[in-house]
Amino acid sequence: MEVTLLGTGAPAGLPRPDCSCAVCATSLGADARAATALLVDGALLLDLTPGAAFAAARAGHSLGGVRQVLLTHPHDGPPVEVPAGLPQPGRVPDWRESTLVTGHRVRAVAMDAPGTGYAVAGPDGQRLLYLPPGGAPAGLEEGSKSAERYDMVLADLVGRPDALAKLRAVGAVGPTTDVVAVHLDHDVPPGAELRRRLAAAGARAVPDGSTLVVGVYEDVPDVSRRTLVLGGARSGKSVEAERRLESFPDVLYVATGGTRGGDTEWASRVAAHRDRRPGSWRTVETCDLVPLLAQDGAPLLIDCLSLWLTDVMDSVGAWDDAQWADGGERALRARVVELAEAVRSARRTVVLVSNEVGSGIVPATASGRRYRDELGRLNAAVAAECEEVVLVVAGQALVLRGPVAGA
Repeated sequence: MEVTLLGTGAPAGLPRPDCSCAVCATSLGADARAATALLVDGALLLDLTPGAAFAAARAGHSLGGVRQVLLTHPHDGPPVEVPAGLPQPGRVPDWRESTLVTGHRVRAVAMDAPGTGYAVAGPDGQRLLYLPPGGAPAGLEEGSKSAERYDMVLADLVGRPDALAKLRAVGAVGPTTDVVAVHLDHDVPPGAELRRRLAAAGARAVPDGSTLVVGVYEDVPDVSRRTLVLGGARSGKSVEAERRLESFPDVLYVATGGTRGGDTEWASRVAAHRDRRPGSWRTVETCDLVPLLAQDGAPLLIDCLSLWLTDVMDSVGAWDDAQWADGGERALRARVVELAEAVRSARRTVVLVSNEVGSGIVPATASGRRYRDELGRLNAAVAAECEEVVLVVAGQALVLRGPVAGA
């Protein structure tokens, strides 16, 4: 099957009319996007949007051979006229199937939000799934395996990353599935930042007018197995780390800070982190990281190494000069080596968070300087074992090492 994307943007398009935000201001040229619509093998049109005939012509296609027009969601933009010769748009009832004379089979997929998704099987057996904006498939049961794996998925990956997580959980999306972001709105800056965020989820975006071949391998960056996210206080490093795993199921969140009885400020920090995380994630509070890294299993998010280091320095007596000189320093270095080796040997996906404190004011106390120095050494040791290293400054992620570094 060939799929031509007549548009890849949100229902109002990108840039949005009369919007003065920074994303809309920079969504120009190849980064401008019309409302999403798909032309499948010239025979099936999924979503009718303004200017669909002209968009098809610009992509080198015609709507003259379209046998069915299906809608996924109510159109919120200007009224859309049906071009002459096109069938009247309609919908397939949830879970019902429609067959075209061209041999394409279209099954309607129920959503957890208003709208209808469509699973399309081509005459040669390739399968694609197209989801409306703001929706994820309904009725998927965690732990069960889907009988149908898709060769291509086109979905609102920025607005609903959990839709991809749900599809992965039931085996409907696998390592060879081509995952393409559509319904792109002004939530993410265009260009390098959009590519970076999608690559972290094993997905990509393409310009309007692109024709994709379903079932053909595309060179999408592999999801990094080990990632270190660095940043200063309130830089957005934890948000960045959590965002990287939103499209994966059954994530294990490892909190190294524990609880601090009576500290209401710390309790509010913990609650804010917990509320931000998907409900399907599990949480464990521990600083015993090496056994977790040695296990197979779901992706691991460790937040953060800074607090792990505090715990280890406490245990080896690092704050006392005599204990530090009498074996404490050696014990700490051995623990750091053990952790770095565990990261190197990890077979599960791991995202680690740590503070970057070496660029600020020199601490006034000897213990503060000792902590700063040891955290710098820890960060360097762990970074050396990670395929991707990201520095977050003022909420902006800079890729220091990885598949899209310098993009």
